[in-house]
Amino acid sequence: MYVIVEIQGQQFKIEQGQKLFVHHLEAGNGSKVEFDKVLLADNNGTVTVGTPVIEGAKVVAEVVENLVKGEKVLIFHKKRRKGHRKLNGHRQQFSQIVIKNINL
Repeated sequence: MYVIVEIQGQQFKIEQGQKLFVHHLEAGNGSKVEFDKVLLADNNGTVTVGTPVIEGAKVVAEVVENLVKGEKVLIFHKKRRKGHRKLNGHRQQFSQIVIKNINL
């Protein structure tokens, strides 16, 4: 059994017990969060597609770590023949969650 759920503008394929990294959530460590934008559900071969979401379906997850930094992303700007070079970078902030329950 798996579902496709939208979490902060991104779509994830989720199964029960799965750990994943999502964009930073404003919930503390150990707190429960619910996601109700379930777009598709597959229950042992029976596929349900939402229009745009499945009514009454939700995913319950627990925040394992609230603030995890991702890998460094480097952004390099250059204008040819002008001597202009600029290197910038950042590390994206993520939250690690574990899926506890899928309610259809």
